[in-house]
Amino acid sequence: MTELDLTAWRELDRRATLALDPQEVRTRPATERRCDFDETILGFTPETVIKEARRCLQCPAPQACVEACPVHNPIPEILWLVAHGDFLAAAWKYRETSNLPEICGRVCPHPCMSSDVVGRRKAPINLERIEQFVMDYAIQHYGHIPTPEPAPPTGYSVGIVGSGPAGLAAAEQLALKGHSVVVYERMPKPGGLLRYGIPNFKLDKRRVLDRKIRQLEQLGIEFRCNVTVGKDITVDELTRRHDALFIAVGTWVEAPLKVPGVNLDGIYKALDFLMRANVPLEDLPPEKRSRPRVGRRVAIIGGGDTATDCARTAVRLGAEEVTIVYRRSAAEMPGTWEDRQQALEEGVRIEYLTAPVRFLGNDAGQVRAMECVRMRLGAPDESGRRRPIPIEGSNFIMNVDTVILAIGFWPDPLIGETTPGLKTHKWGLIVIDPETCQTSREGIFAGGDAVRGPDLVVDAMADGRRAAEHIHAYLLRQGSTRTSPRLTTEGALTRL
Repeated sequence: MTELDLTAWRELDRRATLALDPQEVRTRPATERRCDFDETILGFTPETVIKEARRCLQCPAPQACVEACPVHNPIPEILWLVAHGDFLAAAWKYRETSNLPEICGRVCPHPCMSSDVVGRRKAPINLERIEQFVMDYAIQHYGHIPTPEPAPPTGYSVGIVGSGPAGLAAAEQLALKGHSVVVYERMPKPGGLLRYGIPNFKLDKRRVLDRKIRQLEQLGIEFRCNVTVGKDITVDELTRRHDALFIAVGTWVEAPLKVPGVNLDGIYKALDFLMRANVPLEDLPPEKRSRPRVGRRVAIIGGGDTATDCARTAVRLGAEEVTIVYRRSAAEMPGTWEDRQQALEEGVRIEYLTAPVRFLGNDAGQVRAMECVRMRLGAPDESGRRRPIPIEGSNFIMNVDTVILAIGFWPDPLIGETTPGLKTHKWGLIVIDPETCQTSREGIFAGGDAVRGPDLVVDAMADGRRAAEHIHAYLLRQGSTRTSPRLTTEGALTRL
């Protein structure tokens, strides 16, 4: 803060500030938004975002909200700037610590909000939608997201495996340090689950994600899509091309549901359903270039954000009755309250304490019903949530035409199985040094969901940033003389 700002801060009336009411976020009406895939949240106006930011108490350091943020965004400083109408300066401040604020402002549940001191008395400050407003303002009024100038070329080359939030964050940080970066992506377009797992009504890919990819390409980052590492090329081959590697392949394998009838027609896995319903057909692998068909009655098995994403997508595809079937109660449901509330507004029902035990098909092999059982909650299990226990004699039949399984994701074991000496555990998660992100193989680093399992976008981004710092330090220690042919001075100047 400047001296003038500090004086104003000292004069801040915190009791009056705490009395300020939260501002309403504009949302498209449910009757309108359930008919298309446009973004649901319109966000704040300049007037309301200033009022919302003024609710910040400007706590002295260490601030709980900053400590709770995986990338430690300087939240009080940002809110100070927003409260004074300096939105562009706030956008720059976000970019000091975050690579994807325009995306986190849409899809991150913001763990910082749960630590907001204001939230102890009334609704916490809506940090998620403030972030969305600030970055959208920067794009609308200045045409771009603020980006620092890259350092001069270093002559080092880094390969990134996977282009989700961890891979994108690491790629940008390394490019800004002057390294040559090549990103290898198994899908036809970069973005990982940001593109293929999150519906457009939460994240407009063309307007937000594609803009970010173009920005990274302008930094000289090269994206090589339709390349499956471990199949089309091995990690060992990549180590001969690059001075260091960062593996951020995410978790794309969907957890199985082991009940009779699960292979009937009309039963989809969540990721397959979401990408085929939400992504332009030309951006999909050839074998997935067809839209899923939903019947009149759709059931989604699961309780996380993926389940609500599938339910809201089914509504938009024309289903008349959409029901989420979850084996625990609302208190244990892992998805975000905002997504669940929007699903309910759009007509989705939720059957709590219910689990399928078998699926029933017709003579054509199409699912027509599922037998369910009611559950009660017992003692907490290893996750800390109360264990669901079937209630004897409570079985009943639910008529369905379509079922979507949204019960979780596992790591793809391909990288571990094809890379000698790369230590993995828990069905394929990569083992790393928690401080440096380096794997059991020298010069190979990893992060994101491939290490921690399915988690938040912001956590994966934080992993990518941390790994980039240690990769940079590793390269400088190596003193390698190998120079990528893409990184001659002339080539670098042409790209940038």
